[in-house]
Amino acid sequence: MTAVLEMKIPARPEFVAVVRLVVATAAKTRRLVDDDRVDDLKLAVSEACTNAIEASGETGPDERVLVVVEEDVDHLFVTVADRGPGFDPDDLPVHPPVTDPERLNFERGLGIPLIRTLVDDVSFRSDGIGTSVRMSIRCPAAPGPVEFEDFDLDLEE
Repeated sequence: MTAVLEMKIPARPEFVAVVRLVVATAAKTRRLVDDDRVDDLKLAVSEACTNAIEASGETGPDERVLVVVEEDVDHLFVTVADRGPGFDPDDLPVHPPVTDPERLNFERGLGIPLIRTLVDDVSFRSDGIGTSVRMSIRCPAAPGPVEFEDFDLDLEE
């Protein structure tokens, strides 16, 4: 497993677009991946970041959300971590199918099912000191990928 980059962003919604852009750039420059898959990954990362920002808001205004991009021979991984109170993904309410008109009554709680649909694999780790969401898509390395040596992005407000 090779770490590609790490970002610490303020736990504020306006920084989600920055994360999407950086993750998409890393995917397109380092992996052989279709634009549709990059779009899926960007949406999944957006959902994970939004959840992490919301959870971090409960711990204080100076909290940061950590985003780590890693890769191996066949996969690109993105981990989004917060220091919020955590949750149990197995205890989430079951929503009606998208074809059921009752689904329109659910305005929240669709992010995790969406993430599960958009990426090839996802795992959740939640404990008393935070939650991390690790997502992956299968895609081979690009020939001669761009190196992000010593790339550490810590965005200030």
